[in-house]
Amino acid sequence: LSAPLPPSPPPLAEEKSHDRGPKRRAAAVSFHAQHQGNASFGMSVFNLGNAIMGSGILGLSYAMANTGIALFVILLVAVAIFSLYSVHLLLKTANEGGALIYEQLGYKAFGIPGKLAASCSITMQNIGAMSSYLYIVKYELPLVIQAFTGTNNGEWYNNGDYLVLLVTVVIILPLSLLRNLDPALNGFLFKSNCKPKSCPPIFQVIIKKFQIPCPLPAALDSINSSLPDPNSSAVGYSDDACRPKYFVFNSQTVYAVPILTFAFVCHPAILPMYEELKDRSRRKMQGVANVSFLAMFIMYLLAALFGYLTFNSNVGPELLHTYSRYYKFDVLLLIVRLAVLTAVTLTVPVVLFPIRTSVNHLLCPTKDFSWVRHTVITVVLLAGTNALVILVPTIRDIFGFIGASAAAMLIFILPSAFYIKLVKKESMKSMQKIGATAFLICGFIVMIGSMTLIIMDWIHNALPSPVTKADGH
Repeated sequence: LSAPLPPSPPPLAEEKSHDRGPKRRAAAVSFHAQHQGNASFGMSVFNLGNAIMGSGILGLSYAMANTGIALFVILLVAVAIFSLYSVHLLLKTANEGGALIYEQLGYKAFGIPGKLAASCSITMQNIGAMSSYLYIVKYELPLVIQAFTGTNNGEWYNNGDYLVLLVTVVIILPLSLLRNLDPALNGFLFKSNCKPKSCPPIFQVIIKKFQIPCPLPAALDSINSSLPDPNSSAVGYSDDACRPKYFVFNSQTVYAVPILTFAFVCHPAILPMYEELKDRSRRKMQGVANVSFLAMFIMYLLAALFGYLTFNSNVGPELLHTYSRYYKFDVLLLIVRLAVLTAVTLTVPVVLFPIRTSVNHLLCPTKDFSWVRHTVITVVLLAGTNALVILVPTIRDIFGFIGASAAAMLIFILPSAFYIKLVKKESMKSMQKIGATAFLICGFIVMIGSMTLIIMDWIHNALPSPVTKADGH
């Protein structure tokens, strides 16, 4: 559901020199100026919007349920503004530093450690995205099979763990083993990825809000396409559960900011899109980002709001899966699930390519291509990701951990650090540098604070409750 973040580039000859003088900077800028992009403003807006929107949209209703409508809107506005400010820093740093690749900016700013920090953050973000896609396969494919077979008596083909392994071996692995994506295949995968996202589950979320009653009824006992009876008895829901809350604080509130950062991260894709922009200028690319982020902000707000108003406090970490509690079969939901499953399954090989490229450059930067190494890295990456999907309890943990670590690095910490280091014409006492420094500090607070609270929540959930201990004795 998201365009892959760009791969780590091979070491360039210019990186062998640590001279960051004006001549080298001017030469680098001149080199990039020779490449004239041909992407129009509208196409760039579409591509960036496609890069922004990913599986994180399915976790936004859960974030709203655990923050309340008002607090969620405040956080959503803040993360969107911070993300746009981060784009501003990246574009300005790219012009000053003479590099249009995220990792090269890291190298120019801090040498090898900077390049490794950027490369590892991008790789972690891509692994998180790939894991979330496979999680969607694990959640949704059993429901699609149940809709067609009408049975769920513990058969192996209704087990999400078995299905995600089967899809990986039969579809994802063969595509991932290709040395290069053929242009025709790449175009097919891109279109398969974009079309379900052009009208994603947002319209379904809005429609279902007006079809599902509150208090929520029990799930239907038989397989049919009718809606739940509004007069059927509620199952453990009070009238208060149907009242939307504006401010909520609980143990799950800590996941809200990481989910939002995970949903908005797209920053390594900004510079390649900037390079391909026709008649490019920093101001024009900032305009592209402004329009794309505004469009995604509206879509995110609608998806989160209507998903929350449908289920209120009972919304799950993955919104689409929550509908299965109240529908055994529904044609619209089935169509949406099939579209989303197609998109995420075909996106995994595309996302895996830059991860494998980064690993190759990290481990064997000077060696020629080897099919054995290529296959081993691919199998290890897919095996590790599948193990993560099978062992981690919920997709919320993926959103939370990656959002608090890699996404925070890519949005807050790295762009501000690169800006402070590479933009020499502004003093540290200037408002621009003071703002970037404050943004850097804010990024560390978000990352360290969120990670600490998330780990504390994991520890708390792992410990047996006092009631369990008493029962054990």
